[in-house]
Amino acid sequence: MRTQIATLVTLLMALMLSACAPSPEVIVITATFEPTQLTSLAPASTATQPAPTVVVSAAGGETVSVPNPERYIVQPGDTLTAIALQFAVDVEMLQTLNNLANPDLLEVGQVLSLPTTLLAQGSDFRIIPDSRLVRAPGSDAFDIDGFIDAQPGFIRTASDEVGEITYSARIIIKRVSLEYSVDARLLLALLEYKGGWLSNASPSVYAQTYAMGAPASPFGFDRDGLYRQLTWAADQLNAGYYGWKVRGLRTLNFTDEVRAPFPATLNAGTVGVQYLLSQISSYEVWAAQVNADGFYGTYVRYFGDPFVDALDPLVPLGLTQPSLTLPFAQGEIWYFTGGWHGGWGSGSAWAAVDFAPPDERPDGSLSCYISDSFTTAIADGVIARSENGSVVLDLDGDGDEATGWTILYLHVASLDRIAQGSLVRTGDRIGRLSCEGGFSNGTHLHIARRYNGEWIAAAGDEYPPFVLNEWQVIGLTTLEYQGYLRRGAEERIAEQGRLIVDNRVGW
Repeated sequence: MRTQIATLVTLLMALMLSACAPSPEVIVITATFEPTQLTSLAPASTATQPAPTVVVSAAGGETVSVPNPERYIVQPGDTLTAIALQFAVDVEMLQTLNNLANPDLLEVGQVLSLPTTLLAQGSDFRIIPDSRLVRAPGSDAFDIDGFIDAQPGFIRTASDEVGEITYSARIIIKRVSLEYSVDARLLLALLEYKGGWLSNASPSVYAQTYAMGAPASPFGFDRDGLYRQLTWAADQLNAGYYGWKVRGLRTLNFTDEVRAPFPATLNAGTVGVQYLLSQISSYEVWAAQVNADGFYGTYVRYFGDPFVDALDPLVPLGLTQPSLTLPFAQGEIWYFTGGWHGGWGSGSAWAAVDFAPPDERPDGSLSCYISDSFTTAIADGVIARSENGSVVLDLDGDGDEATGWTILYLHVASLDRIAQGSLVRTGDRIGRLSCEGGFSNGTHLHIARRYNGEWIAAAGDEYPPFVLNEWQVIGLTTLEYQGYLRRGAEERIAEQGRLIVDNRVGW
């Protein structure tokens, strides 16, 4: 599906996608390299701090001087993508500046030059609370259909084709909100702010086609149409939100090569909106968008003060994970094929891991097939959603996937898939595996956690560890899809092949 293709933004993933031809040994597009350092934390910055550079005031006032990093020393586990994220610069810019023939090959201790850019003053205006960016408790009560019916704009009649099926705008908004776990009100306000979709019955052709102003994909395909535009926007909102919370994102990079640090007083929800707007704006334009008269004003006009009755924090301090089993039957041996990566899209917290079933693909078939093996419930609960290859297991049993602990199962075939509303016990069958839903180049299970709608990273210190039958997920520093399962002195490596024993796990 085009959703996940548009979110595979790292060059590492692009390299592995080139090796997706059918093969009897390839399961998924993941592989973990032998580590020089295992850690669940991003490394401390080793950027040098040379002479000061000019800083431009967001208000257009006097300039000041602050240190501007010019070099970075590569640490164990670093990737060019992660370094670019940390300093809010383009991967391609880093590659060109440092004459890197292969951006996926870095040496520990290698000194990288960072692009020379102006540092500008960031905005400390809080736009939105965390619980109005995340599809959090209360989001389910918002009547999307009723709201759209009351608007005079283009959104009432707009539609788009997704997978050769035409859907109305309201269906697409609901789907993107659910899949990315981003509040629908934020998506609607952005559609009005960027394209006038709520108030204008006949926006320009450009606004109809590129409602969010999303640029073309780095993989060369267009992002025309509401679905592609919204999925891009939702992924950018998540990239800012979780980048700030768990991946060390501290600066923004604008289209005019100006950088601005985030004030420490911001919250993750505001950072998410600031980050999205920075991807399609010059610094000067962005500065006007992130104050009280900018996007915030549009949101308030349609939905009121977002900070009223906000739930803060979404994830309470001291939260612990309930006891969870591995997602397959006791006595079976499966393959751990993918370390921590995006829950839905690379922008979201790296909440997911992957497992491939034990059965070999049928002779002569493609790498995508319907498995004979079933994935199973990892805890008691109720099925809150079952559609489009996704199954959501709600552990608190209220049927609302925006509250409490929920587990996303992805790539579950429609054949024998458990129905929405079903009550399950640990070990009950959820469904057979396939490539259905999201993006997959081979049959496997993608499984991820959320709490109060927030994606819970599978490793790191920000959230409780992801533990399945005493196997704890360990993430490699800054490397998506890379890592280990650890139980005492035992380790299982995230590896895409079937020929090694180190990725085989059971209980």
